[in-house]
Amino acid sequence: MNPAAAPASLPADELFRAPRVIFWTALLLRIAYITLGHTYRITPFNHHFEFGWETGRVAASLVAGHGYSSPFGGDTGPTAWMTPGFTLLLAGVFKLFGIYSALSACVILAIDSLFQALTIPVVFEMGVRTAGRRAAVWAAWIWALDPGILQYAARWIWETSLSALLFAAVLVLGMRMRGVGARQPLPLAPRRVRDWLLFGLLWGAIAMTNPALLPMAPVEGLWIVAGAPRRQWPQCASLVFVSVLVGSAVAAPWVVRNERVFHAFIPTRDNLGAELAIAWAPDASGFPWGQTVPAYTAASEHRLYALMGERAYVRMRGQLARQWARQYPAHFWKLAALRFYMFWAGVPHEEGGHAAAEAVRESAHCFGSITGILGLLVALRRKLAAAGLFAWAVVLLPAVYYFVTAGARFRNPMEPFLAILAVYLFQQAEGRFGFTVPGLRRLWPAH
Repeated sequence: MNPAAAPASLPADELFRAPRVIFWTALLLRIAYITLGHTYRITPFNHHFEFGWETGRVAASLVAGHGYSSPFGGDTGPTAWMTPGFTLLLAGVFKLFGIYSALSACVILAIDSLFQALTIPVVFEMGVRTAGRRAAVWAAWIWALDPGILQYAARWIWETSLSALLFAAVLVLGMRMRGVGARQPLPLAPRRVRDWLLFGLLWGAIAMTNPALLPMAPVEGLWIVAGAPRRQWPQCASLVFVSVLVGSAVAAPWVVRNERVFHAFIPTRDNLGAELAIAWAPDASGFPWGQTVPAYTAASEHRLYALMGERAYVRMRGQLARQWARQYPAHFWKLAALRFYMFWAGVPHEEGGHAAAEAVRESAHCFGSITGILGLLVALRRKLAAAGLFAWAVVLLPAVYYFVTAGARFRNPMEPFLAILAVYLFQQAEGRFGFTVPGLRRLWPAH
């Protein structure tokens, strides 16, 4: 029996419709957390740098009329340190509700919470198309209630929640285009033309929000084409070309701006050299602690950044990073191995905190990794729909972080399908070994 098969009693228009209670529970829970936890009260330390960090500084510069510049405070000139997707959204909030105001913090955290709530129907459809309706419901609840996921909407002012929504949406779109979980195969055209246009639009938006996800774009495109009959591959190639044009058109204004400002081709961000110098320094510990960027206006690193200008500074730091990597290869690979471990097992908090709370936090992150990857292995063995696509994501998306920095939030765009795979793992254990989660069938029967 196909695990993605829907109950026969469900009409086609209800097949992928998520229960509304999960959406509203997720949204109201996050709003309550923001309100009761006062997470909108951002510390004014270092000129409110923790209010969006570099993104907040550039957004404030835009609203103040200084252009897309100065990611670390002061007047340090134009920047391409981060892509403009979330930055422009935050600038709009600053424009309407005040720069670094508590009201602006409330609004942007509420928007991030909405992004996470809107991810729930996408997670649900992804689950129905791959592992079945019961797995979809449980995965959607995991996304709604997991504190490790919730924090990136209710506490963090960053692009994390938007990136997860966009990435989950483009994965589901790819499944629709390939016909995963569909009762009847879809024609290649004309509906597929519209799908390919949306595919390019979503990947263009991802490129302007979180470029680290871009390695999956060609993989997913090829995966979609591979699902079509061979006689349709020439037509698919033309549609892929159109999709690439659409994605390029989304990114074009940013690329043109960078060419005019920096006289260089910068398709996404230009900060890699500076980040690598921090990551590969001889005294680096592998932990994402300390001054990773010239963030403090009184620090010598900030003065050097302001004096040299961003492009020269990043180029200088990149050369230094390559020199260190060649000079200390054992240290380089040791740090990469440590970041690999921390990506999947969790990064300890620098300040330590309550030992029991820390143990729970790290154990929960590690448990999600273990069950998700084991579920993926089972899914690959049993040829679950889209398991190969998930496997590519598990291999490609974390790779850059092994060599740059570690952080739990970098796994967030993968959480939707990791939750589905974790639930699928327990479903298979239930079927094969008689393992039962108490109340599982009563809460959501298979049919």
